[in-house]
This record gives sequence, C-alpha cells and structure tokens, in this order.
Amino acid sequence: MRNIAKPLDRSVSTICEEIKRNSVTGKYNPKKAHHKAYARRKYSKYQGMKIVKNRELREFINKKLYGDQSPRAIAGRLKKREKHLPDVSKDSICRYIKSVYGRKIEAYRNKTKPRRRTRRTKSEKLKDRTFIAKRPKIINTRTRVGDCEADFLVSRKTGKGILLVVVCRKLRIAFIEQIIKTNIKNVHRAFRRAQKRFPEMKTITTDNDILLQKHKELEKLLNVKIYFCDPYSSWQKGSIENVNKNIRKYIPKGSDISKYSRYRIKKIEEKLNNRIMECLNFLTPYEALERHRKRKKRLSAS
Repeated sequence: MRNIAKPLDRSVSTICEEIKRNSVTGKYNPKKAHHKAYARRKYSKYQGMKIVKNRELREFINKKLYGDQSPRAIAGRLKKREKHLPDVSKDSICRYIKSVYGRKIEAYRNKTKPRRRTRRTKSEKLKDRTFIAKRPKIINTRTRVGDCEADFLVSRKTGKGILLVVVCRKLRIAFIEQIIKTNIKNVHRAFRRAQKRFPEMKTITTDNDILLQKHKELEKLLNVKIYFCDPYSSWQKGSIENVNKNIRKYIPKGSDISKYSRYRIKKIEEKLNNRIMECLNFLTPYEALERHRKRKKRLSAS
C-alpha cells in the first residue's frame, strides 16, 4: 500500500480505505470500484433532490429552517406529525442546505452577531430563601404543568431595561416581559402579567438576583412558592438557560433592551414557542399548552 500511495501522492490510509470500501468478495477490481462509487453518488444525490422535487415538502422545510428549527427536529416532525408529507432524514435536510438549492438558507443560518461581554455587579444576600434542595420531588420529574423557572436578561452597562423570562419546565413554553424602568415594583408587575397569561403557574425556581429581595411579597402576590438555586449553580435551572441562549440569538449580550419594541419582543417569544421539540414528541410548546388546556377542559366538563 505504501508503494501504491507514494507515486499517487496519497496517504496510506486513503488507499486502505478505498480498498476496504470498494472491494467485491475480498478482491479489488478498479472497474467495479468505479461503478460502486458512481452508484453511491447517484443515490446520494437523489436523496438530496427528494426535497427539491416535492414543492410542498420544500416549502415546509424552508419555512422551518428560516424559523431556526434544527434538521433533526424537522425530520422528527415530518415522521411523527406531518403525515401528508413524505418523511426525510436529518442527513437529507443537511445535504439540501449545503446544495445549490439551499445556499440562501445556509447563509442565513451561518449569520453571527457580535457579542459584548458585560460585567454584572455582585448582588446582596437575600434573606429567608427556600433553596432548591427543599423543592418537592414532583418538580424534578417534570410531570406537572405549572412548575416554572424564571430569570432576567439585562442590558449593557449604559443601556436601560431588562427582560423577565418565565418557562414551564414540562411544556417548555416561554413568556417574556419587558421592564424598562428597573425596580422591584415593576418586576412584581411583570411576574403578575406573566401569570395572567399562564394561570397554570404553581411554583417558580430562580437564581439569587437582588431584584427578588422581596420574594416573600411576590409569593403572596402570585400565590406560588419560590425556590432559589444554589449560588453559582445556573445548571440547576437548565430549561431557562436553554431559552436564554436562544433569545440571545436575537438580542445579543451588550444590547440596550429598551431599544427593542414590544412587537419585536412578542415576535421573539412566538419564535421560541413555535420550535419543534423532541422532548415534546415533536410538538411545539404552543401546541403542547393547547392540548393540556383542552384536556383539562374536557375533564372539568365531565
């Protein structure tokens, strides 16, 4: 193999891989090897063209890709939910993105926004907190609707405003409330607005932010129990951290949140809640919430 690789200016591993891949019954025949490579390429191209040839399928996939859905989520949705469309694998969708037909989508998905690092001030210690260790086990299992996680996204040092983000641990549905004038009173009002939109709220798990120093008042206002993560343990509220990561695609770190309109915030929220999620059996959070409310209504009627 080394003697073959040297005059061809190829590595020994390339020659070895070619022989293993294209041998027939343990023997390497160049004509048969060429035909095997041709057939492989032909059928690989067909799988990529499957999306292009079906107009309805292509429009569906394009819409979801522009909605920042992952190829895996789209493939799962086609297989589980969109029975009127042919299903394709995530690999086929990836090939479609990299083909000449998906150049614009590839450029859109590769866009990166500059991020600025902000330095957060240390918060004072909060009093009378109930830590996550005392949280009921049912919350950890994610089997109950209404167990939420909450967090704040802040502006840059010279900016104004914050975002309150509340997420249901089971349904993964997110609610974003913009607060322009940052104070405890307005934070409580924002929590109340979120609860009106999501009356199923039962508990809140959050971090040790100074804006929650009157958490006992907030518990009475919302009639829910608030649990605090251990210091420097953001992984204990993984659902909200995942949502924050997705929000930062549209509102990069170092942005001035007061410059974003309510309409823009609403559109970001809609985009988050229209994501196809494998953990919801390829439903979106909106669809999962709608199913839960319909089921609850039927049970109460019976």
